[in-house]
Amino acid sequence: MDLGLNDKTALVLGASRGLGLGVARALLAEGARVVLSARHKDRLEQVREALPAGERERCFLVDADLSAPGAVERIVSGTTAEAGPIDVLVNNTGGPPPGLPSELRLGELQGQFEKMVRPVLALTLAFLPGMRQRRWGRILTIASSGVVQPIPQLAMSNSLRSALVGSMKTLAGEVAADGVTVNVLVPGRIATDRTHEIDLAAARREGRSEEDVARVSRESIPAARYGTTEEFGAVAAFLASRGASYVTGSIIRVDGGAIRSV
Repeated sequence: MDLGLNDKTALVLGASRGLGLGVARALLAEGARVVLSARHKDRLEQVREALPAGERERCFLVDADLSAPGAVERIVSGTTAEAGPIDVLVNNTGGPPPGLPSELRLGELQGQFEKMVRPVLALTLAFLPGMRQRRWGRILTIASSGVVQPIPQLAMSNSLRSALVGSMKTLAGEVAADGVTVNVLVPGRIATDRTHEIDLAAARREGRSEEDVARVSRESIPAARYGTTEEFGAVAAFLASRGASYVTGSIIRVDGGAIRSV
């Protein structure tokens, strides 16, 4: 199936590893030009160097720390200079520390808002006018299964990512007639460094081994395993495609059936 991405340019945040890298690789494989953005320039360079030659030529790098002052402006200017107008924006940020709702500290919540929510909204608003003018655009925001089924130990993540879901759902209704789709991707247990960190934190908290924590998690998933970044990237690539032009305002689960609600 031709996804129609050969003439499109994408920006993927958090693209040096995990879900962001999985999405970036999927878009590159479909022929898109892709700007990878993350904090560490050396990691980005390693990622690009590992790509096949044909994909490496279509891969551009903009290093920026979303929590740093001026990061949004750096990403916008760097992306435009390297690759021109953006057709596909993939919003992806790191997750906050785990913790129970009763343990939330408002100062830390505010700090995480500045890293996870404000820059995502700012970048979306920066690239949206061009998409509307060209009457074609795809905005994908990677959230967490916690926005559908709250995860007890990830209270801060549940709260902040849910704020993004509400914002993106509202935006989708405004720009749909302009040819711009806005969707949220909800990963379940995907095998990434972040998942490893969450399992390790649970193991230490509960006095169990990490493998035991992972085993219990796998047993709770109908697919009986963690997903892969390749599987996640494939779903993102479809949502960015020409064929997904009538899919907007949706939360798309990539979770192996783990979320039990309808």
